[in-house]
Amino acid sequence: MNKRKQHTGKAAGLPSGVPLGLPSPPWEKLEIQKSLDQNVQTLKTIFKDCSDMVYRSIEVAPGISAFIAYVEGIVLSLELEGHMLEPIVEAYMRMKNETPPEQIKPEDLEPLENTRVSLPQIMSATKWIDAVEGILNSSVAVFVDGIGEAHLFNIKGGIRRPVQEPETESVIRGPREGFTEMIRINTALVRFKIKTPNLKMYRMVLGTNTKTDIVVSYIEGLADPKMVNDVKNRLKDIKIDGVLESGYIEELIEDHPYSPFPQMIYTERPDSVAAQLLEGRCAIFVDGTPLVLIAPITFFQMMQANEDYYERFFITNFIRWIRYIFLFIALFLPSLYIAVTTFHQDMLPTTLVLSIAAAREAIPFPALVEALMMEISFEALREAGIRLPKTVGQAVSILGALVIGQAAVQAGIVSAPMVIIVSMTGIASFTIPHFNLAITIRLLRFPLMLLAGVLGLFGIILGITWILVHVTQLTSLGVPYISGISPYHKQDHKDIFVRAPWWTMGRRPSWLSKKNQEREEPDINGSPASNKVW
Repeated sequence: MNKRKQHTGKAAGLPSGVPLGLPSPPWEKLEIQKSLDQNVQTLKTIFKDCSDMVYRSIEVAPGISAFIAYVEGIVLSLELEGHMLEPIVEAYMRMKNETPPEQIKPEDLEPLENTRVSLPQIMSATKWIDAVEGILNSSVAVFVDGIGEAHLFNIKGGIRRPVQEPETESVIRGPREGFTEMIRINTALVRFKIKTPNLKMYRMVLGTNTKTDIVVSYIEGLADPKMVNDVKNRLKDIKIDGVLESGYIEELIEDHPYSPFPQMIYTERPDSVAAQLLEGRCAIFVDGTPLVLIAPITFFQMMQANEDYYERFFITNFIRWIRYIFLFIALFLPSLYIAVTTFHQDMLPTTLVLSIAAAREAIPFPALVEALMMEISFEALREAGIRLPKTVGQAVSILGALVIGQAAVQAGIVSAPMVIIVSMTGIASFTIPHFNLAITIRLLRFPLMLLAGVLGLFGIILGITWILVHVTQLTSLGVPYISGISPYHKQDHKDIFVRAPWWTMGRRPSWLSKKNQEREEPDINGSPASNKVW
């Protein structure tokens, strides 16, 4: 219910005047000098005790020295010689042949930007703050004696994970590539799929110490400009010393930070990001993580998977109905079992009541305590399976559940029906496509169990009412959380509980894309038999 306050230019939750990170060093306001020796001394003072810094002196012309500096491991050292040093020396040697060496002055040297350096990004810096940021952002800095500026050649590299199939979002039918920890590779993967200059990649830097690159991606003409500006302003309002993962961003810009329901989704699939951008949403890339944030979202979007749009529509509809059925099982099955067996036994057939009573005859705990013990144990086994090495994690979690469940039943601590209920609930939670929604359902299950154990079905009705009231008040970047149902839009029902055929979904979601809603000609099917009746 708690809604984030309106953003006003100050960082949310940070009092004014509070410094972030380390105090500003004195060299930040200094300018680069023409004296090479002085620049080298300043550079080595700034990077004192930095063993990964590499320094190298070169001679670019007779009597004119230069100095290069870079961080080992984050640049492509193999390209340093062939793509940067050799063209620079060649350009200055060409000047030597044209001009007597004694007449060559530093100010007469050919600018480094005009040499035959085959690198895409070459910049100049006259202040130390810009030069240091360039070095830390995988650039090689070149200082020439007699020139009061540093030339920055971007040779970003190092050992990073290549593009692989995503492990958290596997599909049977669909692309196999996933995002990596390098932000420019991730944006390139999206560019491969959306080949239009309207795809914008707005860059900013967050974190006073980490200097993390953030990219806000959207398609101009499809995304609502007010929504895009809102995202940019929220990101600019963040004042923090470091951003290491997209979760930092998600928690700092969401509308309702105290709600258990996620207001953004994350994915490591380029095809999923491309599909959301084509509907008019924004994507937020964070350097150093393969997970990309997508907003705004709705509750129904989190019940959709990538394969829903790659398989034929009737297969997709069957699987989607299965997900909704098991969503209710994951949320309500334990609480319904507790309420019925504790307060409402007359709702069950006599044979089933006798069977449950016989199974619970020797159990010393009430159904509520029994369910809480089993649910907490199941969550612990699931967490252990995630944290353990992959070679033993699944075996430990599955065998642990079987052994502990069987032993608990034989020892008379829990009943066999309760083991079945907890197992079905655990399986049901795995059918939810997005992990952050699955965690929310697992969390809400416990207060519903407590309400059922105290008030029976009336307690469950109270819990359902609170959830519905809470969800109807949620927003994601100002968009209602259950758009399509509340507020009601008839055309959006083609992709909520069912997925209509592609040739009938000619319009984008009405609550999302305000400018250009048409994405295909309506009711077009290229098959000659498309107009025939079955």
